Amino acid sequence: MAAQSGLSHPALVRGGVSVFPPVPLSAEAAPFTPMEPSGWGPGSQSEAEKLFSNCAIKLRALRADSVQLKEELNLLFDQLLSENYNRTFEPAVNIRPEDVCSLLKHASCLVPLTQEHLVIKLCQVVHHLLNQLKVIMYEHTLDVLVNYTAGALKVCSTWTHTDVLLALSTVVYGNGPQCHQHLSDLLGEEGFLLQYSSPSQSNMELRRVALTCMANICLRIPGQPPLDDQYRSVCFQAFLKTLQSTKPPDTDELFYCMVIQAALKGLQCCLSGGKWKFGGGEELGSVLAALKRLMFQGAPGVIVEWPAVLYPAPLPQYESLSAAKTAESPKSLEPPKDVAVPGKASGSKKRKSKGKGKKTKTEESRGDEREEGDAETVPALLKGRAEEKQPASFLYPSWKLNSSDSEFSDLEGNAQSKLRVNHGRVRQGALHCLLVVVKAVEKRTLYGYWSSFIPDSPIGGSPPLTLVTIILKDLSPKVRLCALQVLSAMLDSSRQFLAVAEDTASPRTSYTPFSFTLATAIRELHRTLSLALLAETSPQTLTQVIKCLAYLVANAPYHRLRPGLLTQLWKQIRPYVRHRDVNVRVSVLTLYGALVTTQAPLPEVQLLLQQPDHSSSMGVFTPQDSGLSWRQRDGVSSPSRTPVKHSQRSSSTHSPHIPHTPGEEDSRRLWLLQLCVTLVTQPREDQSDSEGVGGGAALEPPPVRLEALQVLSHLVRGYFPLTQHYLCEIGQVSARCLGETDTSIQLHGAKLLEEFGSGIIQQYRAENNVPESSRVPISQVVQFWSEVLSGPLNRALQNEQHPTLQASACDTLSSILPQAFAQLPDKTQLMCITVLLGLTYIENYLVKTAAVRALGIYVLFPCLREDVMFVADTANTILAALDDRSTNVRAKAAWSLGNLTDTLIVNMESVGVDFQEELSDMLLLKMLQAATRAAADKDRVKSNAVRALGNLLHFLRQSQMTRPAFQQPLEDAVRALVKTVQSEATMKVRWNACYALGNAFRNPALPLDSAAWSHEAFSALCHVVTSCKNFKVRIKSAAALAVPAHRGCYGDTERFTRVWCSLATALENSEDTNDFLEYRYSASLRHTLSQALLHLLSVSQSQDMLGLGTSLASEEGTGIREHLMKYLRAEEGGGEEAEKDIRGESLHPRERIGSVEQILIRIKGLKVEGEEERGKEMVSHFLEDLIKICEETWENTQTNREVTESKADHV
Repeated sequence: MAAQSGLSHPALVRGGVSVFPPVPLSAEAAPFTPMEPSGWGPGSQSEAEKLFSNCAIKLRALRADSVQLKEELNLLFDQLLSENYNRTFEPAVNIRPEDVCSLLKHASCLVPLTQEHLVIKLCQVVHHLLNQLKVIMYEHTLDVLVNYTAGALKVCSTWTHTDVLLALSTVVYGNGPQCHQHLSDLLGEEGFLLQYSSPSQSNMELRRVALTCMANICLRIPGQPPLDDQYRSVCFQAFLKTLQSTKPPDTDELFYCMVIQAALKGLQCCLSGGKWKFGGGEELGSVLAALKRLMFQGAPGVIVEWPAVLYPAPLPQYESLSAAKTAESPKSLEPPKDVAVPGKASGSKKRKSKGKGKKTKTEESRGDEREEGDAETVPALLKGRAEEKQPASFLYPSWKLNSSDSEFSDLEGNAQSKLRVNHGRVRQGALHCLLVVVKAVEKRTLYGYWSSFIPDSPIGGSPPLTLVTIILKDLSPKVRLCALQVLSAMLDSSRQFLAVAEDTASPRTSYTPFSFTLATAIRELHRTLSLALLAETSPQTLTQVIKCLAYLVANAPYHRLRPGLLTQLWKQIRPYVRHRDVNVRVSVLTLYGALVTTQAPLPEVQLLLQQPDHSSSMGVFTPQDSGLSWRQRDGVSSPSRTPVKHSQRSSSTHSPHIPHTPGEEDSRRLWLLQLCVTLVTQPREDQSDSEGVGGGAALEPPPVRLEALQVLSHLVRGYFPLTQHYLCEIGQVSARCLGETDTSIQLHGAKLLEEFGSGIIQQYRAENNVPESSRVPISQVVQFWSEVLSGPLNRALQNEQHPTLQASACDTLSSILPQAFAQLPDKTQLMCITVLLGLTYIENYLVKTAAVRALGIYVLFPCLREDVMFVADTANTILAALDDRSTNVRAKAAWSLGNLTDTLIVNMESVGVDFQEELSDMLLLKMLQAATRAAADKDRVKSNAVRALGNLLHFLRQSQMTRPAFQQPLEDAVRALVKTVQSEATMKVRWNACYALGNAFRNPALPLDSAAWSHEAFSALCHVVTSCKNFKVRIKSAAALAVPAHRGCYGDTERFTRVWCSLATALENSEDTNDFLEYRYSASLRHTLSQALLHLLSVSQSQDMLGLGTSLASEEGTGIREHLMKYLRAEEGGGEEAEKDIRGESLHPRERIGSVEQILIRIKGLKVEGEEERGKEMVSHFLEDLIKICEETWENTQTNREVTESKADHV
């Protein structure tokens, strides 16, 4: 006895009488006024509320000992069930949750479990009210109802359990964790739910409701804790067993499909209800195998033996054809007789064009039906693949090959239609589950199963059954949409895995490398998704096809693949820019954004961008041209079949009214850039049907304009040399966007300006070696920023109603080229600085962060860094931001403080003492103390705080260090660095701390020989250089130990010897690591350690000779000699992490040997006595042997080189 599910509309018609009185339609009719309280006025009750209220009053008045209790309860329950409380149909229903809970609690007390008919009706009422009113139950009500339904399952007959479980499933919906005291009765070994959900349960409806109940227990509402892992595991196993079980022989297929749907929903809730770890062994493979089988449930022509478990494998696991039904499968793959096969004329009558007839049931959910002639379009565009040994229908989606004649009678057709719909729901549910699995499983684990779901290029025979099979051949657009979502999720963030793919080399015949297999899979995805793109008619599914292509483009390594894939896609996707559906147009722009972002600048994309307009559009059309060409319909005789000419398209892709930069050539015109400018700035010539009919001046919808601005930003970032010729256009587009009222458009306009400014800055960086002739001229850059700063950007900076826009405008200000900033008018420079300084005092953390960051960039400008007043103002602003409660603000303030202290060092070296004397001592002291406090903050703040400390300790003068006010802060600063070096902070923080100590050691005024903290600093560096797991930190600590220029800085003999021994031990252990990623830095580490050891020898004194001689004469010295020989002969490259020599110069091998000779001469000149004399001789002997071996090797190398060169000249 199921609950009533008919959806009437009691608010509109009751008893055949209209609720609303007739109103004459005329100009003289009285205006509408709300009805009186007795009607539907604002304070009145709806009919549903009145009925519920009356029933609740009568129910509360009933007593358990009433004589007519049964009859009255029956009547009240019937009345409650007869009313429709669905707020979708009657939004005026406003029944309080507490009233519903009170009614249900009281009713459960009145209905004894012995009255089974009343129990069923009460359960129906529970389901009806909770389901339609979406009531959030109180904990006490939940406990009462769960107790009642659990008791009914124990006491009442089995025939009542379906309705009882239905009520229970509604009660526990999203409340699983709150039912913990009842879960043992429901999900224990003898629990009702496990018994009724078992595959051995013959009652399919009971089994379905039990699985639904378990799914609702597992369902997690956002903000609630997940279900206990013990019970989630029980439910998971029950769902999995159901999915793995076959249909019982005497069971109707429709009921079996409904059971599978419930299990799939339960599995989805189970995996989505919190972090889930699949058990060991074959659990994940079993789930994937079951889901893959159900992905093809009811699909025509799919008759295979499905594996019970999928295993990780680099090659596809082909399903084998069922032996019992092998003869039937080829027949099912043949196209119907009345369908036009590619290359053959069709003898059947044509179907009606769209809009001229009713849609068939299979096509009803697909949207617009295309003409029959379109069926020939796809194969015509794919003649190059016609030679593949595939059935004629394989290249064309099977959902386009349906017969127009019904094979069933009306009754049979209705049953078949229901079964087909439920099969589609099973496939859809399986794909939803697979999507959850893909998101829940670690990417590295999932890569092993790719071959089961993503096709390789089929090699003869039938192609494997994969997600692409569903995308191309499934009848339901919803199922195809789900398959595309799963494929998109698998491709998302797969760049690291796909990076191995490569097919540029000639293919091997003996074996196929995995890189080539991956490359073939990428090509097959391109081919099949292109087919889906051409064939798809459902706008929602078409949107997902294009998004899936965007994921593929964003993650595939096209620089390692043969060119051509992106060219074909570029041409194929272009007509869809004019599709009538807004979401399709947005997704096309997203795909273009991915194309210009992936491995930019990519030569193939660069060529595509530079192609003339007609070369990529002439004669290109798709089966959806009738829906695409809504932008230009004039002059097109047959929109569905006639290609759009170049002259017709140019009006919609080029902006005729926007001026171009002088000297620009037509060959440099970028079609994509012009298209985006048009979409952002130009009005539509027409509107799509879905957008209604409006004025001709209406712009594109905001999503299209925003995506076009995103593409412009990507284009500027990745292909700046091509876009720099559009300086005027980009400036005007950005200015127009900043002047609009839509904040999102303003934000993207500011972002576009920032990207363009950053591109100019990159051109002028010395390390990029961009020729002067290829750069944007300074004069144009100055004019560009002058116009921008005098326009709406200034208003955006002062727009306090939109802090995000202010922050973005600050980022834009920070992207001004320093050389151009210096040439801006003084008032413009002053305006930028004043605005940024003022914005740092705004409470919004986004604005404050962006403003502090911009000041941190400005302080590096050559035209500003020597301005003591600006440096002081910036320093005070940064110090205030370092005390902000927002971590983001403090982190960016620390970064800016690091930049400011970098400027102090640059000024100290370029300007000299004059700048140091002009800067306030009190300000320096505040900066030192603030940086010390920040060094104890979170790692994000700490990493730049220690950088600032190193610069400040380097900048301080002797006169400042001797002042009492500086002595304690100086000691605190060094100890903060030492503590950071020894801490368990991130490696970046420790690297910066080691660098900061080395930077501080460069200050000759720092009392390294006498200060108490000096011993702690050297001890920390010695410990890190020998024991830190990160080699980059070791490199930087070794470099810091080699910084002091005088022997006195190393302290007494004991400390000097300890530094030597630490460096020698680190050199000996420079290859000891378990992390392969660290091993790549071992050569750089040995390079730096060798430099440090030679530096210690160069500053050593007579008292150090005994310790050095003992070390070099021992077994340790043998290892040192070998590494020093490699260093002197330059056998190991230093790498990017290696330090240059202590003067910052990179020496030739002969020069390195010469520096060792100088060290030997200096040591021989030392005056020593006693034991030191013996140590001096050992050191001298070591260096002489080292020089002799290196010189012999050098001479032999030179001789061999001369011989080789002479032979080459002779030849």
